[in-house]
Amino acid sequence: MIAEAIISLVSLISLEIILGIDNIIFISILADKLPPASRERLRYWGIGLAMAVRLLLLAAISWVLKLDRTLFVLFGIGFSGKSLILLAGGLFLIYKSTREILHKTEKTEDALAPKTNNAGFKRLLLEVIVLDLVFSIDSIITAVGMANELWVMYTAVIVAVVIMLLASGPIGRFIRKHPSFKILALCFLMMIGVSLIAEGLHFKIPKGYIYFSMGFAFLVDIIQMRKLKKAE
Repeated sequence: MIAEAIISLVSLISLEIILGIDNIIFISILADKLPPASRERLRYWGIGLAMAVRLLLLAAISWVLKLDRTLFVLFGIGFSGKSLILLAGGLFLIYKSTREILHKTEKTEDALAPKTNNAGFKRLLLEVIVLDLVFSIDSIITAVGMANELWVMYTAVIVAVVIMLLASGPIGRFIRKHPSFKILALCFLMMIGVSLIAEGLHFKIPKGYIYFSMGFAFLVDIIQMRKLKKAE
């Protein structure tokens, strides 16, 4: 019994960290819009709220499970509360990623604008909360299928969020230092958005395929970067 709980805990922590990578990348890219003094604050608030949302959803686990029930059928596809949230989150993620890529590759007014002020901080934090909710619901429903004990789920969420918090700083600095990786990260978020929409329509895209393809692209980018450094 204890061995099963430990295996479930380790598996769930690993899953939460993998799913949390999306959150970290999204928060890091948004944080870059802020003055240096506010970036860490957005990261701490964003990841802290991600943990709070997950813990609250675990406390309301019976309500979360009802989100998986079909509400209506359209064109032969059953839509549940979870499906609608995933569709909305996927569309939002694609919109934000596409917009950010446009700003990074074209000289738009937003790209040339000064760093966001305190009012902008609240707007960016609201965007983080929206994505936290989408990723959290998907994460909690997955967690329920992997573990039977609530304490395992709570522990996995807390440990994963602490690891995310420690990793968010280095990841954010790395993305900021290398603009090409920022575009790659935005493309990664766009792919996650597509996978959320597909999942909302009951077309399951294995997450492993997405992470492998982006890992391969990341490796190619590193090789290209090293080659350019040697040529200088």
